[in-house]
Amino acid sequence: MRSAGVVMNDFADRSFDRHVTRTKIRPLASGELSPMHALLVVGLLLLLAGMLVLILDPLTILLSPIAVLLAGLYPFAKRVIHIPQAMLGIAFGWGTIMAWTASRGAIEAPAWCLFAATICWAIGYDTIYALQDREDDRRIGVKSSALLFGSSAWIAVGTVFCAMLLLLALAGQLSNIGWVYYVALAAIGVWCLKQALQLRQAVASPTAFHMFQQHVWVGAAVFIGMIAGFLL
Repeated sequence: MRSAGVVMNDFADRSFDRHVTRTKIRPLASGELSPMHALLVVGLLLLLAGMLVLILDPLTILLSPIAVLLAGLYPFAKRVIHIPQAMLGIAFGWGTIMAWTASRGAIEAPAWCLFAATICWAIGYDTIYALQDREDDRRIGVKSSALLFGSSAWIAVGTVFCAMLLLLALAGQLSNIGWVYYVALAAIGVWCLKQALQLRQAVASPTAFHMFQQHVWVGAAVFIGMIAGFLL
Protein backbone atom coordinates (compact mmCIF):
# COMPACT_ATOMS: atom_id res chain seq x y z
CA MET A 1 0.00 0.00 0.00
CA ARG A 2 2.93 2.34 0.70
CA SER A 3 4.27 1.70 -2.81
CA ALA A 4 0.81 2.04 -4.35
CA GLY A 5 0.40 5.38 -2.60
CA VAL A 6 3.71 6.64 -3.96
CA VAL A 7 2.73 5.69 -7.51
CA MET A 8 -0.71 7.28 -7.13
CA ASN A 9 0.92 10.45 -5.82
CA ASP A 10 3.30 10.66 -8.78
CA PHE A 11 0.42 9.96 -11.17
CA ALA A 12 -1.75 12.72 -9.70
CA ASP A 13 1.12 15.21 -9.50
CA ARG A 14 2.76 14.59 -12.86
CA SER A 15 1.64 17.95 -14.29
CA PHE A 16 2.88 19.79 -11.16
CA ASP A 17 6.12 17.83 -10.93
CA ARG A 18 7.24 19.05 -14.36
CA HIS A 19 7.52 22.57 -12.92
CA VAL A 20 9.36 21.69 -9.70
CA THR A 21 13.15 21.53 -9.82
CA ARG A 22 13.39 18.55 -7.49
CA THR A 23 10.70 16.42 -9.15
CA LYS A 24 10.84 17.24 -12.87
CA ILE A 25 13.01 14.18 -13.54
CA ARG A 26 10.49 11.75 -12.04
CA PRO A 27 9.56 9.10 -14.66
CA LEU A 28 5.92 10.21 -15.07
CA ALA A 29 6.73 13.92 -15.05
CA SER A 30 9.54 13.53 -17.59
CA GLY A 31 7.52 11.24 -19.86
CA GLU A 32 9.84 8.28 -19.36
CA LEU A 33 6.80 6.29 -18.24
CA SER A 34 3.21 6.77 -19.39
CA PRO A 35 0.12 7.23 -17.15
CA MET A 36 -0.99 3.75 -18.25
CA HIS A 37 2.21 2.28 -16.82
CA ALA A 38 1.40 3.92 -13.50
CA LEU A 39 -2.18 2.65 -13.45
CA LEU A 40 -1.07 -0.89 -14.24
CA VAL A 41 1.48 -0.82 -11.41
CA VAL A 42 -1.11 0.59 -8.98
CA GLY A 43 -3.56 -2.12 -10.01
CA LEU A 44 -0.96 -4.85 -9.42
CA LEU A 45 0.04 -3.46 -6.02
CA LEU A 46 -3.61 -3.16 -4.91
CA LEU A 47 -4.22 -6.73 -6.03
CA LEU A 48 -1.29 -7.94 -3.93
CA ALA A 49 -2.46 -5.88 -0.95
CA GLY A 50 -5.97 -7.29 -1.34
CA MET A 51 -4.65 -10.85 -1.38
CA LEU A 52 -2.73 -10.19 1.83
CA VAL A 53 -5.64 -8.58 3.65
CA LEU A 54 -7.93 -11.52 2.85
CA ILE A 55 -5.96 -13.74 5.23
CA LEU A 56 -6.81 -11.42 8.14
CA ASP A 57 -9.89 -11.22 10.35
CA PRO A 58 -13.26 -9.88 9.11
CA LEU A 59 -12.99 -6.53 10.94
CA THR A 60 -9.61 -5.75 9.36
CA ILE A 61 -10.98 -6.70 5.94
CA LEU A 62 -13.88 -4.28 6.49
CA LEU A 63 -11.41 -1.52 7.33
CA SER A 64 -9.24 -2.11 4.25
CA PRO A 65 -11.34 -0.12 1.71
CA ILE A 66 -10.82 2.95 3.90
CA ALA A 67 -7.06 2.48 3.50
CA VAL A 68 -7.42 2.47 -0.28
CA LEU A 69 -9.66 5.55 -0.16
CA LEU A 70 -7.21 7.47 2.03
CA ALA A 71 -4.25 6.53 -0.15
CA GLY A 72 -6.21 7.76 -3.18
CA LEU A 73 -7.29 11.03 -1.55
CA TYR A 74 -3.88 12.12 -0.28
CA PRO A 75 -2.38 13.04 -3.69
CA PHE A 76 -5.22 15.50 -4.30
CA ALA A 77 -5.20 17.05 -0.80
CA LYS A 78 -2.60 19.68 -1.75
CA ARG A 79 -5.14 21.14 -4.18
CA VAL A 80 -7.71 21.68 -1.43
CA ILE A 81 -6.27 22.03 2.07
CA HIS A 82 -3.30 24.02 3.34
CA ILE A 83 -1.92 21.16 5.43
CA PRO A 84 -2.00 18.16 3.06
CA GLN A 85 0.61 16.60 5.36
CA ALA A 86 -2.24 15.85 7.77
CA MET A 87 -3.91 13.77 5.07
CA LEU A 88 -0.63 11.91 4.61
CA GLY A 89 -0.57 11.14 8.34
CA ILE A 90 -4.17 9.92 8.27
CA ALA A 91 -3.37 7.59 5.35
CA PHE A 92 -0.26 6.21 7.07
CA GLY A 93 -1.93 6.08 10.48
CA TRP A 94 -4.79 3.95 9.22
CA GLY A 95 -2.28 1.13 8.93
CA THR A 96 -1.89 1.37 12.72
CA ILE A 97 -5.62 0.86 13.18
CA MET A 98 -5.66 -2.13 10.82
CA ALA A 99 -2.60 -3.69 12.47
CA TRP A 100 -4.24 -3.30 15.88
CA THR A 101 -7.48 -4.96 14.81
CA ALA A 102 -5.57 -7.74 13.05
CA SER A 103 -3.76 -8.60 16.30
CA ARG A 104 -6.35 -7.65 18.93
CA GLY A 105 -9.68 -8.08 17.16
CA ALA A 106 -10.94 -4.64 18.21
CA ILE A 107 -10.00 -0.95 18.04
CA GLU A 108 -8.94 0.11 21.53
CA ALA A 109 -7.93 3.46 22.98
CA PRO A 110 -4.14 3.02 22.56
CA ALA A 111 -4.67 2.42 18.83
CA TRP A 112 -6.37 5.79 18.45
CA CYS A 113 -3.52 7.44 20.34
CA LEU A 114 -1.00 5.86 17.97
CA PHE A 115 -3.15 6.91 15.01
CA ALA A 116 -3.21 10.53 16.19
CA ALA A 117 0.53 10.43 16.96
CA THR A 118 1.21 9.27 13.41
CA ILE A 119 -0.75 12.24 12.04
CA CYS A 120 1.23 14.69 14.18
CA TRP A 121 4.51 13.05 13.21
CA ALA A 122 3.69 13.23 9.49
CA ILE A 123 2.77 16.91 9.72
CA GLY A 124 6.14 17.57 11.37
CA TYR A 125 8.51 15.60 9.19
CA ASP A 126 6.66 16.32 5.93
CA THR A 127 6.64 20.04 6.66
CA ILE A 128 10.43 19.79 6.89
CA TYR A 129 10.42 17.86 3.60
CA ALA A 130 8.19 20.49 1.97
CA LEU A 131 10.70 23.23 2.75
CA GLN A 132 12.65 21.97 -0.26
CA ASP A 133 9.88 23.00 -2.65
CA ARG A 134 8.51 26.09 -0.95
CA GLU A 135 9.31 28.55 -3.74
CA ASP A 136 8.20 26.20 -6.52
CA ASP A 137 4.96 25.41 -4.66
CA ARG A 138 4.23 29.11 -4.24
CA ARG A 139 4.84 29.74 -7.93
CA ILE A 140 2.60 26.94 -9.22
CA GLY A 141 -0.12 27.37 -6.59
CA VAL A 142 0.26 24.12 -4.65
CA LYS A 143 -0.82 24.22 -0.99
CA SER A 144 1.69 23.19 1.65
CA SER A 145 2.18 23.47 5.40
CA ALA A 146 5.64 24.92 4.72
CA LEU A 147 3.93 27.85 2.97
CA LEU A 148 1.14 28.13 5.54
CA PHE A 149 3.47 28.25 8.55
CA GLY A 150 6.10 30.42 6.86
CA SER A 151 8.65 31.80 9.31
CA SER A 152 6.75 30.14 12.17
CA ALA A 153 7.45 26.67 10.78
CA TRP A 154 9.81 25.92 13.67
CA ILE A 155 7.03 26.61 16.19
CA ALA A 156 4.51 24.50 14.27
CA VAL A 157 6.93 21.61 13.83
CA GLY A 158 7.94 21.75 17.50
CA THR A 159 4.28 21.78 18.55
CA VAL A 160 3.25 18.74 16.51
CA PHE A 161 6.33 16.83 17.68
CA CYS A 162 5.35 17.59 21.29
CA ALA A 163 1.81 16.38 20.57
CA MET A 164 3.21 13.22 18.98
CA LEU A 165 5.31 12.44 22.05
CA LEU A 166 2.42 13.08 24.44
CA LEU A 167 0.14 10.80 22.43
CA LEU A 168 2.81 8.08 22.32
CA ALA A 169 3.26 8.40 26.07
CA LEU A 170 -0.51 8.13 26.62
CA ALA A 171 -0.64 5.03 24.40
CA GLY A 172 2.16 3.53 26.49
CA GLN A 173 0.38 4.32 29.75
CA LEU A 174 -2.86 2.77 28.52
CA SER A 175 -0.91 -0.33 27.46
CA ASN A 176 1.04 -0.59 30.75
CA ILE A 177 4.38 -0.44 28.96
CA GLY A 178 7.64 -0.36 30.92
CA TRP A 179 9.89 2.56 31.81
CA VAL A 180 12.41 1.96 28.99
CA TYR A 181 9.80 3.16 26.51
CA TYR A 182 9.54 6.53 28.22
CA VAL A 183 13.32 6.90 28.28
CA ALA A 184 13.26 6.39 24.52
CA LEU A 185 10.52 9.03 24.16
CA ALA A 186 12.53 11.49 26.27
CA ALA A 187 15.56 10.99 24.03
CA ILE A 188 13.40 11.48 20.95
CA GLY A 189 11.98 14.64 22.50
CA VAL A 190 15.44 16.15 22.93
CA TRP A 191 16.30 15.32 19.34
CA CYS A 192 12.99 16.76 18.02
CA LEU A 193 13.60 19.96 19.98
CA LYS A 194 17.00 20.25 18.32
CA GLN A 195 15.40 19.90 14.88
CA ALA A 196 12.69 22.46 15.63
CA LEU A 197 15.26 25.00 16.83
CA GLN A 198 17.31 24.37 13.71
CA LEU A 199 14.34 25.59 11.66
CA ARG A 200 14.50 29.02 13.28
CA GLN A 201 17.02 29.85 10.58
CA ALA A 202 16.47 29.28 6.86
CA VAL A 203 17.65 25.79 5.87
CA ALA A 204 18.94 24.83 2.44
CA SER A 205 17.13 22.13 0.46
CA PRO A 206 19.82 19.46 1.05
CA THR A 207 19.68 20.19 4.78
CA ALA A 208 15.88 19.92 4.85
CA PHE A 209 16.04 16.59 3.03
CA HIS A 210 18.68 15.28 5.44
CA MET A 211 16.56 16.35 8.41
CA PHE A 212 13.58 14.56 6.88
CA GLN A 213 15.59 11.37 6.30
CA GLN A 214 16.68 11.31 9.93
CA HIS A 215 13.12 10.54 10.99
CA VAL A 216 13.65 6.93 10.05
CA TRP A 217 15.68 6.80 13.29
CA VAL A 218 12.76 8.30 15.22
CA GLY A 219 10.59 5.43 14.03
CA ALA A 220 13.31 2.93 14.91
CA ALA A 221 13.72 4.43 18.39
CA VAL A 222 9.97 4.26 19.09
CA PHE A 223 9.86 0.65 17.89
CA ILE A 224 12.87 -0.43 19.96
CA GLY A 225 11.49 1.45 22.97
CA MET A 226 8.17 -0.36 22.64
CA ILE A 227 9.76 -3.80 22.40
CA ALA A 228 12.11 -3.12 25.30
CA GLY A 229 9.27 -1.62 27.34
CA PHE A 230 7.22 -4.78 27.09
CA LEU A 231 10.17 -7.09 27.73
CA LEU A 232 11.75 -5.28 30.68
